[in-house]
Amino acid sequence: MTLTQLDYIVAIDTHRHFATAAEHCHVTQPTLSMQIQKLEDELGVLLFDRSKHPVVPTETGQIIVAQAREVLQAARRIPELAKESRDEVGGELRVGIIPTLAPYLLPYFIGAFMARYPAVTIQLQELLTEQIVERLRNGLLDVGIVVTPLRENNMTDIPLFNEPFMVYAANGNPLLKKTTINPADLTGEGLWLLSEGHCFRDQVVNLCGGNHQGRSALRYETGSLETLVKLIDRQDGFTLLPYLATLDFDTARKKQLRSFAGIPPVREVSLVMHRSFLKRSLINALKREILTHLPTELRSQRQQPV
Repeated sequence: MTLTQLDYIVAIDTHRHFATAAEHCHVTQPTLSMQIQKLEDELGVLLFDRSKHPVVPTETGQIIVAQAREVLQAARRIPELAKESRDEVGGELRVGIIPTLAPYLLPYFIGAFMARYPAVTIQLQELLTEQIVERLRNGLLDVGIVVTPLRENNMTDIPLFNEPFMVYAANGNPLLKKTTINPADLTGEGLWLLSEGHCFRDQVVNLCGGNHQGRSALRYETGSLETLVKLIDRQDGFTLLPYLATLDFDTARKKQLRSFAGIPPVREVSLVMHRSFLKRSLINALKREILTHLPTELRSQRQQPV
């Protein structure tokens, strides 16, 4: 048994296709297939059901692949320990970030991070939370920037900051007659939401107590907060926005914003990794750079999570 063979079975489990796994491992498909067959012969078990499309691991194969992931993670940690002992920060960092954070948080720190660590190649992917978790589980991402808690097994998180919610309403909406907003004010028709799958949608629904009726004549699904804002400007109604999404608003739009009374509801933004995560020095460097460049008002938010 070799680490290369373990790498091959993990690739097949991740991609569920022999040719794609071989391409990912930079070998020919016959080479990969031969090594898998040798490993199965050595172990005396069938690891994959080749009769199914896509290919799936057998019951025993699932257990062995899970252990192989642990072994590979531990093996890849060894050169990292050597790097850390030399105070080196370099290599590739694969980062997933949710759409309701990406356009608003990344500009604050990404340029400074790349300038400070020129030996690091950073790969950014804008994904939904469940996609980030799946890619972390399969080793296709190193770290995610998401809203927590996730309540996912085998994941660990590092909280970064708490981001308040703001109310954005159309001109003439009754909510704008109030100086500040209470959650009880957010019932009734007129609430615009992101499409299913976005964690921010779930948080907004939770905050509004599930009592919203939505738009009666128009059903529109979008993953863009900016689209919601423009629809409200032209149509009517209101929505909730994360604080960072409002910082670039012009004077007119700022007049359509309202904060919450008292301690505002917030969402907790964190770095999330697999339990046996690698690239710790890189992830710690990413954390420091994010916290250094956050708007000062986000560094000491009291927490009332949604």
